[in-house]
Amino acid sequence: MTSTNQDPVLVVLQLSGGNDILNTVIPYNDPLYVDNRPNVRIPTDQVIPINDNLGFNPNMAPLKPLWDEGHMAIVQGVGYPNPNRSHFRSMDIWHTCEPDKIAEEGWLGRAIRDLDPNKENVLTGVNFGRGLPRALAAPGVPVASVGSLETYGVLTSIEQEEKRSEALNIFSRMYSPTMGQGPVFDYLSQNGMDALTGADILATAPGKYSSSVEYGASSTSQYMRNIAQVHLAGLGTRILYTTAPYNSFDTHATQMTAHANLITDVSTMVSDFYADLKEHNASENVLLLVFTEFGRRVHDNGSGTDHGSGGAAFLFGDKVKGGLYGEYPSLEADKLLDGDLHFNNDFRGLYATILEDWFGLDAQPIVNGSFEKMDFIAK
Repeated sequence: MTSTNQDPVLVVLQLSGGNDILNTVIPYNDPLYVDNRPNVRIPTDQVIPINDNLGFNPNMAPLKPLWDEGHMAIVQGVGYPNPNRSHFRSMDIWHTCEPDKIAEEGWLGRAIRDLDPNKENVLTGVNFGRGLPRALAAPGVPVASVGSLETYGVLTSIEQEEKRSEALNIFSRMYSPTMGQGPVFDYLSQNGMDALTGADILATAPGKYSSSVEYGASSTSQYMRNIAQVHLAGLGTRILYTTAPYNSFDTHATQMTAHANLITDVSTMVSDFYADLKEHNASENVLLLVFTEFGRRVHDNGSGTDHGSGGAAFLFGDKVKGGLYGEYPSLEADKLLDGDLHFNNDFRGLYATILEDWFGLDAQPIVNGSFEKMDFIAK
């Protein structure tokens, strides 16, 4: 299908490493929070309350106006049955909606195929960052992966043959276990040809862009700026994706300092992105999803927190029905899962809501089943 500027657009910001929900959306009135976090907790007087029981990390102040305006939704206790505490496997489950086996296709790769079945636009899906997230990978589905919007092309920034071969080998190792060696290189070849076409189109985006918003200096902030540039250029891109630096949210040690910096960066870039779209009257058809592969352990380890299970996801947009969705997982010892927060919202229900209520697609074949949807998108 041919896209227009008013077609619904999804932006995904992946927080790799496992964001600590207990120090992000804080149960500040629960004494069990204090008991379990003797060293790694936010003092009550620093919390930004959003109701009588929960509050934001103080570094989330840039997001409070979006919350107050009803443009921010929080899905509490999001996860899946039999949680896996491996970064790689848990993220793969989130990417492919397949908890029981290694899958060949990412959920957004499938969505792109349904959004543009005739491959009319090689820029229907665009990733900003190194490599290609598994969520976007599907045989025969073109997706542009952009390291720098100003120099984008088919490995155009990799001039030396040795580095070019290294990049191809990385892709091969990433995808050959599920796709097979032959299909991997067929996929790379086709994706390269599609990228040649997309490179010329994407190169026009920065020149069309002017904004008073000054994004932060971090790589992810600049990728969010690139996402705004592509969206505002009207190239028909429907899914835009980027990832916080590799496993940066894996805060086993010195969490109080590291997490504060991470939450500050994410909150500021999301606020800047939304302000940028608003400035250009281009926010109405954009939905932003922020997610992580799992939460952290309930009890701290003295300096940080270790891999957990139940976490939270965040959604932003003009059409978002702001508020809390699902129950905050209990901190009572007999209601924990091996010391972790229990999930009470299956992430595939979150995806199904986006696919059906935002994009108008049939979610079942994309998320591999039927899951309870949520009501965070205004009709």
